[in-house]
Amino acid sequence: MTFDDSRLDAPLDPLAEGVLRRLASTGARIRRDCADLDKVRRTVGEWGQPRGVLVVGPEARLVRSVLEPVCPVPLVAWPYLRLPAWVGPLDLVVALDSDGRCAAQVAEARRRGSAIILAAAGKAESWQAAGSYGTAGIEMASEDAMSAAVAALSVLSDLGLGPVVDPGQVARVADMVAESASPHLDLAVNEAKDLACALADAEPLLWGGSVLAARASRRLAQWMRRATGRIALSADAVALRPVISSAPRRDPFADPDLDGEARRPVLVIMDDAETEHVTVRRDLEHLCAAHDVTVRSVTLPLGIDERSSSMDRYVALLLQGRFAAVYLALGLDRLEEMT
Repeated sequence: MTFDDSRLDAPLDPLAEGVLRRLASTGARIRRDCADLDKVRRTVGEWGQPRGVLVVGPEARLVRSVLEPVCPVPLVAWPYLRLPAWVGPLDLVVALDSDGRCAAQVAEARRRGSAIILAAAGKAESWQAAGSYGTAGIEMASEDAMSAAVAALSVLSDLGLGPVVDPGQVARVADMVAESASPHLDLAVNEAKDLACALADAEPLLWGGSVLAARASRRLAQWMRRATGRIALSADAVALRPVISSAPRRDPFADPDLDGEARRPVLVIMDDAETEHVTVRRDLEHLCAAHDVTVRSVTLPLGIDERSSSMDRYVALLLQGRFAAVYLALGLDRLEEMT
């Protein structure tokens, strides 16, 4: 399986065009799915602060990661079909039903008298399960899990449960990444294509310092495994140090034809501009320099910095990583694995 970087600047076939167009339209989906939130805001504006919040659905852990630092009440991301016993009339259940699998959880929340925020496509079974009383419904035009999370987070901020999330700004960030990673920009100025080339013959090690950067690194590792069919490890600094330290020295006289292909680790840092973890990052970079391990960074686009919302920065890192993974799969002729 050989990586051919000429594929990255070649005319796109229908499969590649479809995959990249879906990525590039992330911002448009967020705008469309969050276009009618005013009615939902009015509904939740009549509610008081809940005793606790339970989040279910594909991006429940993302919502928890964004809310957790400031949420004034207990908050749980729940992966199971049956709701926990403590959920009752004083609690709020947030259902991100982008995949149409939350109807049973929503029905149980309704039976227990909980307030419900439901984000789902119009034909989802969970609408009937939720009913109308005590439910704030976000009817989505797409089935995008990210859009559902952005819409729910925007509404939850009105309840004082989390930071302000502006769907319009998140969509603009997604558009900025799509423009900078466009397939029509050649490799010399396209950071996503450049990262794909750097990881083509490597064993990626991914690290993010903050909670959301670490989450983005785990998602990127997942996409890298799909793109290459090889190992990609996302871990904290403690787990990565022995892997970096054990990297063999590069042999300048090695002949790939005679000695076989040697894959070396490359550390990919998901840099969301958080200053709290700078010392850990420097330690990892120094360790990589001592063991001849290449370091690459996924950084924020121009205009997005530490003052931007955590969701803006997460989406920027996530989409840049996703574009890089798609270009990696394209260069390896494995794009079918990304659909």
